[in-house]
Amino acid sequence: MKAKYDFSKGRRGAVIPTPGNKVRITIRLDRDIIDWFRSKVEEQGGGNYQTMLNDALRTYMEHQEQSFEEVIRRVVREELHAAQ
Repeated sequence: MKAKYDFSKGRRGAVIPTPGNKVRITIRLDRDIIDWFRSKVEEQGGGNYQTMLNDALRTYMEHQEQSFEEVIRRVVREELHAAQ
């Protein structure tokens, strides 16, 4: 090994960049939330709990953009369909 290495041109971060629109972050979540998502992935026979968590956040976000009227209409349609 060399006695001294030159890191002056080194960069911090992942060696392989994340694909697409994904951004690597550090986040602290409650253990029971992570355990719940991991158990759901296991029940489905595999997958990635992070993808499932991302999908859940996206669904929540999309529903926040709906007007109250749209939400009521959607709920009524779902309930009518379930009652048939």
